[in-house]
Amino acid sequence: EECIAIALEAQPRIQATLFDYAAARYRVNQAFSPLLPQLTGLVSASRSQSTFLSTSSTTGATTQVIQSRQLSDTFQAQVQLSQLLFDFGKSLAATEAARKLAEVAVENIELQRQLIALAVKEAYTNTLFAQRLIKVNQQALDRADLNLKSAKGFFEVGTRPKSDVARAEVDVANAKLDVIRARNALRTAVVALNIAMAIDVDTQTQIQDNLVFEAMAIDRQQQRAEALRNRPEYRQAKLSVGAAEATERQTFRNFFPDISGVGSYGGTQPALNESWTLGLSFTWSLFDGGNRLAKYQEAKANVAGAKARVRATELDIIQNVEQAEIAVEETQERIQAAQALVASAQENFRLAQGRFDAGVGTILELTDAQLALTQAQSTETQALADYRIAVARLERALGRR
Repeated sequence: EECIAIALEAQPRIQATLFDYAAARYRVNQAFSPLLPQLTGLVSASRSQSTFLSTSSTTGATTQVIQSRQLSDTFQAQVQLSQLLFDFGKSLAATEAARKLAEVAVENIELQRQLIALAVKEAYTNTLFAQRLIKVNQQALDRADLNLKSAKGFFEVGTRPKSDVARAEVDVANAKLDVIRARNALRTAVVALNIAMAIDVDTQTQIQDNLVFEAMAIDRQQQRAEALRNRPEYRQAKLSVGAAEATERQTFRNFFPDISGVGSYGGTQPALNESWTLGLSFTWSLFDGGNRLAKYQEAKANVAGAKARVRATELDIIQNVEQAEIAVEETQERIQAAQALVASAQENFRLAQGRFDAGVGTILELTDAQLALTQAQSTETQALADYRIAVARLERALGRR
């Protein structure tokens, strides 16, 4: 739980999804903003020069006259206010679509939390597995050392050949290699756990051993219902349908006009003479080359696709739950079989060692029993680790952290 809490606090993926959600909330404000008054300021000035022909009324002569207007002659300052009065629900539909997408972003935060929790659980279990393997291989090395001492003692008194000593030395060397590999695997597992928690990879992380077998009862119908309630992917799929339907309503309303009230107040040169306007604007795009129709058809197709994805997501979730349940059941059976195997291998090794110490057994018989015991203990440890990971994946399939 502490490792998961650290990861949820520090993982940059969580920070990224939180910022994505903040951006989605701001898009809701963007979609709603056309319904609020729009206030703009306008300041303009221009300089121009033009030539025109002028005919004298007395002489009848035509001359060219140059007219020049300076910036001060054309200066204008205005404040313009507009308010959308009615748009047949376009902005409201756009706001609703943006709000649904923001809710989808919220579910994405929970999805990332569940994925990070699963990654931490798997890395944690792999670290415990590596620690257990070191113990298993160290025990095998201790037994091999003991067998080597026995073989040397028998050889020195002349009851065993030199080949027994050589075989025991080979067993010791192999056991040392297995210990080295197990220690390297532990270092790799700790690095993976530190990465999952988003902390310094060189941190000497110490964790508690919870690699124990606790049988889990499985109720398939109840767990399917729980998964559909809790999985953020399923809620995202259903929210996406709502967003697509809101977008469809918006694109349909684009066929209708907009009615706005507009007004301005300001002044123009000379002496900034006061001026104001007030009016009503009726805007209706009569033909745009089929663009609005194509967008409406696209929105309808998106709604149908979103509804189909809800069903597809439901099937995927049910499959995930079933696969996770099968994995839990399979690993539970493997643990029970592995525990029986370890008990048999321990007894077999005890008998083989007793026969060897009594001088009636061979070194090959003892070595085989030693190897079988080490393999049985490794198999049990692997089964326990696989069970813990299977349980973690089932919890993820059920939408738990």
